[in-house]
Amino acid sequence: QVQLVESGGGLVQAEDSLRLSCAASGHTNSGGAMGWFRQAPGKEREFVAAIDKSGYIRIYADSVKGRFTIARDNAKNTVYLQMSSLKPEDTAVYYCAGRNNYVPTRETNGYDYWGQGTQVTVSS
Repeated sequence: QVQLVESGGGLVQAEDSLRLSCAASGHTNSGGAMGWFRQAPGKEREFVAAIDKSGYIRIYADSVKGRFTIARDNAKNTVYLQMSSLKPEDTAVYYCAGRNNYVPTRETNGYDYWGQGTQVTVSS
């Protein structure tokens, strides 16, 4: 079992930057790809970014490509989401997710464990 805890959310203004962190604990040796998702009020949870076990393969949603960067530090069992040029439409609860498979996926149901989420609010 792996536990994920997100941190770093907050209230920022448009065009600001913010970095989210996701710390994993438990049986992290069995962990593989990691992902970030988000859910705005009244909307379904959507894919943001994902990264493979090695950190070399990264995939992004079109809406964040060029603005967000996902990275991981396996020695610290931590995954990051660096967000730049934030927009009001980026406002959502951001969730970290992990899967035992090493290949990242955009599919919400492709992940085996989830964090509780951290709120990101971008004001205009």
